[in-house]
Amino acid sequence: MFSDYNSCRLCPRACGINRHIQTGFCGAGDTIKLARAGLHMWEEPCLSGTNGSGAVFFSGCTLKCVFCQNHAPSHENFGREVSVARLAEIFLSLQAQGAHNINLVTASHYLPSVVRALDLAKPRLHIPIVYNCGGYERVEAIRALSGYIDIYLPDLKYYDSSLSLRYSKAADYFKAASGAILEMLAQTGGLCWDKKTPSLLKKGVIIRHLVLPGAREDSMRLLSWIAEALPAGSFLLSLLSQYMPFYQSKDYPGINRRLTTYEYQKVVDHAVRLGLTDGYRQERSSAREEYTPPFDLSGI
Repeated sequence: MFSDYNSCRLCPRACGINRHIQTGFCGAGDTIKLARAGLHMWEEPCLSGTNGSGAVFFSGCTLKCVFCQNHAPSHENFGREVSVARLAEIFLSLQAQGAHNINLVTASHYLPSVVRALDLAKPRLHIPIVYNCGGYERVEAIRALSGYIDIYLPDLKYYDSSLSLRYSKAADYFKAASGAILEMLAQTGGLCWDKKTPSLLKKGVIIRHLVLPGAREDSMRLLSWIAEALPAGSFLLSLLSQYMPFYQSKDYPGINRRLTTYEYQKVVDHAVRLGLTDGYRQERSSAREEYTPPFDLSGI
């Protein structure tokens, strides 16, 4: 699966194009492009710790969420091209800066190159590798990452296909994301915490869900699926309230506003009723632009 970009089928869209000569839906060609690499303090506490997560932000994206907070790299493909060898150096540099992990942010469309960079860095890389993604993944791609990824950090955005089509141009989102998450859980085998620093996650799955304005019923359906389909205690759930009407949200009246406390609390209450209490909830004050890092090519 990760041999080359000749006929790209890395994500569920399976464009099948030759990325050596043209770009896919994701906006990417055959050369890695990055928007930022640095210590990031705004992930879940078990990832950020005291020093920060070593976040590497890849340009392009297999989803096109109209409310994307990282739209400059994800939609507009802002970034700088780097070689596989340079990417490996960036991993090692972040480790030397004290990063608790290497956080691959939206790397799905560059997996052949990322795997080669990890192969180069692995002999000297001694911190966990985090796969931070939108959840829209092929099961085969996740399976091929076995042995490379320690912590999976997927979004689980939608249950309703009409919502995922409207806001992310992916009617098959839930089918793809639910299958990928099941594979992630099977691969990691539960949660493993660092022995020296027990507050840091060493291996496992953290499922993120961002509650959208006007979509709390969909959020509750997602949580019900999680409770029914996933083994209790085998993952952490991170319920996010940080939605803000970024990017193209103004063109979609249903989400052109902030999430209310009432909406978020209804979803939290449902999670508690279902016994989904292992993980994180956000304060409403988290809905601030400061938590989006500057995409200024730092660390590249």
